[in-house]
Amino acid sequence: METLSTSRAFDGIQGVYRHASDVTGTDMTFAVYVPPHEDGARLPVLWYLSGLTCTHANVMDKGEYRRACAEAGIVFVAPDTSPRGDGVPDDDAYDFGQGAGFYVDATEEPWAANFRMRSYIEDELPALIAAEFPVDMARQGITGHSMGGHGALTIGLRNPDRFRSISAFAPIVSPLHCPWGDKALTGYLGPDRAAWRNYDACALIEDGARVAELLVDQGQADGFLVEQLKPELLAAACDDAGIDLTLRMQAGYDHSYSFISTFIADHVHWHAARLS
Repeated sequence: METLSTSRAFDGIQGVYRHASDVTGTDMTFAVYVPPHEDGARLPVLWYLSGLTCTHANVMDKGEYRRACAEAGIVFVAPDTSPRGDGVPDDDAYDFGQGAGFYVDATEEPWAANFRMRSYIEDELPALIAAEFPVDMARQGITGHSMGGHGALTIGLRNPDRFRSISAFAPIVSPLHCPWGDKALTGYLGPDRAAWRNYDACALIEDGARVAELLVDQGQADGFLVEQLKPELLAAACDDAGIDLTLRMQAGYDHSYSFISTFIADHVHWHAARLS
């Protein structure tokens, strides 16, 4: 692991790091904030998965999470959204290819060799974080925004023994039922929609995935709300399954980091209470 930069914030350390990923076959860059702590302490960790077009830098620069993480004593990890670099396939559209990995393991060419973000987030990067940072991997939470909210929900639902807490900001709750998901999952996984169900939060719940509770914040002025996000589908799935969903519809808020930065401290403290 190579350290690209570090800076002091709220008496903790915000760092940016790079490593060679065997899973994606590329170098991968990620950000980690480690709050102030006593020597030898092992801290809970909160994963943050970003949305379309983003890197680790978006939430690091605009997310305003560090004060809350320092207060709660929680490590904050922000990976990239896809593999990148020369030789990595790409697409001219913003919602497919580099910057739009959708947290799946692609099976279709030419994407299958590099676009393995599910394995990267679920397996490879956690092993590196556990080896290099003062974290207690028995206490993990996961959150994310938009495409990253989809990633947080699906990864959390597939791994309920690993993640004690799951939340999301304006998540794509059902790629099976929106244009973004239809395009991405067709491209990465092929036309068999049954193969998509493992990457759809509502379908996972319908197929038996269970967690105790979920927290979702959604802006009512979000331009993607009706066509792409459809939180009512998640509400219906959770209601049928007996999952305690706290869905907070926030009046006047859109899809931007102004929305995320307003409520991210709530999420950090919500996760911290469940990881204590």
